Amino acid sequence: MPSHLYADRPAQPPESGPVDALISQTRRLRGEVNAVRRDAVADDDEAQGRWQRALCDLAVHHLDDLGRHLGQLKEGLPAAPEELSELPYGAPDSLPGEPSSRVGSAEWNLLTDAVTWSEELFRIFGRSPEAGPLPLDELGSTLFSEDQPALTAMVTDCLVDGKPIDGEFRIVRPDGRVRTLHMRGEPVLDSDGCTASMWAVLRDVSELRRSQRAVRESHDTLQRRREIAQTEHRLAVELQEAVLPPWRGSLRFPHHSTGALDVAAHHLPSATGSPIGGDWYDALELSDGRSLLTVGDLTGHGVAATSGMAMLLGALRGMAMAGIEPGPLMGWLNQLLDTSVQPALGSAVCCRYDPARRLLSWAQAGHPAPLLFRRGRGRSLRPPEGVLLGATSGAVYGQAEERLEVGDVLVLGTGGLTPRGFGLDEADRTERLSALAPELAAARSAQECVRLVTEEFGGDEREDDACVLVARVGS
Repeated sequence: MPSHLYADRPAQPPESGPVDALISQTRRLRGEVNAVRRDAVADDDEAQGRWQRALCDLAVHHLDDLGRHLGQLKEGLPAAPEELSELPYGAPDSLPGEPSSRVGSAEWNLLTDAVTWSEELFRIFGRSPEAGPLPLDELGSTLFSEDQPALTAMVTDCLVDGKPIDGEFRIVRPDGRVRTLHMRGEPVLDSDGCTASMWAVLRDVSELRRSQRAVRESHDTLQRRREIAQTEHRLAVELQEAVLPPWRGSLRFPHHSTGALDVAAHHLPSATGSPIGGDWYDALELSDGRSLLTVGDLTGHGVAATSGMAMLLGALRGMAMAGIEPGPLMGWLNQLLDTSVQPALGSAVCCRYDPARRLLSWAQAGHPAPLLFRRGRGRSLRPPEGVLLGATSGAVYGQAEERLEVGDVLVLGTGGLTPRGFGLDEADRTERLSALAPELAAARSAQECVRLVTEEFGGDEREDDACVLVARVGS
């Protein structure tokens, strides 16, 4: 004989996992309850049979709810609000010390006006048995005023048209507590087909509705957070695009000079979907014929990081145009971050290149040193003294110089170029870049060099975004 499960549903393959096991148990239990309900139909004329069938209808109804909610749990995402059962406005939390779910029964005899309540129903309504059960026409007095029309309509349909009752309403108990009740009932007809009495089973579903409200509110909160995160990400991207240089491809700095630099750069987004950070790159032709090269990174993500980056980059550009050397310039940037309303830490490299002498003057603030590639070999420049921007007040930054040659390639990058947590430190980064030395030496432009670097690091699972800037010394 097939199990009760197959009476209502087609055969289901066994599923693994705790949630799948619960779903299977729920289906099996629903089939068993359904079988009990069918047995109760045979005794439909007996009060006990009506009581059993009403209870089984209620149990099947809630087992269906349970199955749907377990299915949503298996999917791993909160259900959309419209997929949840409607939660009446003002549904209360569960009462301390009381069961989360109670079931009581009632019968109203229309011929004798006799009313019968189970003991549990008195507890649900918070009414003493000495006060007696409520007549049908007084039941609405315990309801919220906005719920009374719905109950009146259900009772009228049951008594006049013989329709079963299935609905919810809220009551206010004598102690002032609000409870949400689910009522399932049906008329009992006499030999002439007229309604003689009405049976009903009432279940306190306050805790269930509270849980559904919590799920719905959590879903709404999650949705709002997603929308806020998407908006902030869009603003951060737009701000970054507005601040970073708009040029694409290689540029020549200065435009008309021997020993000028061929410059190209690229921004690599995070490979893990993290919010955009405060990385920057820039190349600028200065009024005295020299060129500015810089990359840097401000701690944090989102709009706060990109707005801080915009402030730093704007200040850096202004001081560079005013002729301030890289070392003192870093000191002013440190003071700017140190006195900022929103404290943050930053790392940066600032280079000033003189094409007439092919002389590179540079300073750094806790940042990876530039890599110099010459005749097929690469090495890190020896960094001058410099701590992170914003780390300490009054920090002094050293300045170093390096004489460049025609064909030299200078690579500047931010710390997010290599992934964290994979055992890759600065030495590994330098080693990987140094391995590209022959290809960088053979490259015809800075843009081609950038392509080689991004192909090397573009597939890494970076936790942060990164910038790379390449400058190639021309003849």
